Amino acid sequence: MDAGSRRAVIDLPLDPPPEPPTLRPSLPPGRGPLSSRLFAELKRPPGPLAGVAGPVDIWGEDAQLALYACLELRYRGWSDVDPDWEVEPSLVALQARLGRALVKAVAAEVGPVARPVSPNAVRAELERLAGGGDGEGPSLSGWMEAEGELAHLREFAIHRSAYQLKEADPHTYALPRLSSGRAKAAYIEIQADEYGEGAPGEAHQDLFADTMEALGLDARYGAYLDALPAVTLATVNLLSVFGTSRRWLGACVGHLALFEMTSVGPMGRYAAAVRRLTGSEAAARFYDVHVVADDHHQRLAVEQMVVPFAAAEPDQARGVVFGARALAVVEGRLADHLLAHWREGRSSLRRPLAEARLAA
Repeated sequence: MDAGSRRAVIDLPLDPPPEPPTLRPSLPPGRGPLSSRLFAELKRPPGPLAGVAGPVDIWGEDAQLALYACLELRYRGWSDVDPDWEVEPSLVALQARLGRALVKAVAAEVGPVARPVSPNAVRAELERLAGGGDGEGPSLSGWMEAEGELAHLREFAIHRSAYQLKEADPHTYALPRLSSGRAKAAYIEIQADEYGEGAPGEAHQDLFADTMEALGLDARYGAYLDALPAVTLATVNLLSVFGTSRRWLGACVGHLALFEMTSVGPMGRYAAAVRRLTGSEAAARFYDVHVVADDHHQRLAVEQMVVPFAAAEPDQARGVVFGARALAVVEGRLADHLLAHWREGRSSLRRPLAEARLAA
């Protein structure tokens, strides 16, 4: 290559071509001083954040939305935010501060995890947690199957869209952090199933989009973000904090394990509710697929993933227990929120579905 050719290559613009607006949502309105100031900053070129500080209620709307916005830069990002914000040191510091506050708040509800924790003790604790219910606090799925109405089912799908439309992505962050061996092989097998074994349209996030469309909902990624309350965002934020940090590798493994161990029963009940309320096989398919896949995953997660992982990395064993208990905490808070609102005849969203703002 001659000098002229080298200059031609070096001088090529680095900015990516514009993308269709539906691929990524735009930032939603702020919910308080922290998120409003942060969003104003994110709409300018990357650089040190100015005026984004101060104490926050980590369970509140303002803090959870701000943390979600920071973490979303690790996924698809925002249509109106420069991707380079992802690595801006001041934004990374803000995300870390909020993430630590969330983990601390969850830990206060989880309670102490005894040390040391043997692989068999980890297994026993996960089986205890799985045997205590659905991993979702009060039996939300049981209520939906027996008493839920179509409006409840549609609201439930909107709440779950925050995670299900990126299903498997947060947990996948742990893969390069796992050492090779049985645990990593089992983790890969679970994740491969979640992504539909690579078949286009068969990833579970795609199947959930099909369910949303069958329910007459907007299946675009992030379409209902502005309608989701903090209690919903916290379920996704906690997992994203676990997935994107080497410190919380064990917690990410424990979260995934309990998620799989408590899926079969609830997914079967949601499938029954969908058929009762809609008669739609298309809407129920997402749940049917999980019943079959997770029947295998629940055994795989314990014997082939958790036990070998705890044996290979004993320093992470307590984290596995913490991650599983943490899942139960945030899911229980969400279930309490949904059932309390629905039993009182109120919408569980920040604003009723008819008023929910859709992303541009």
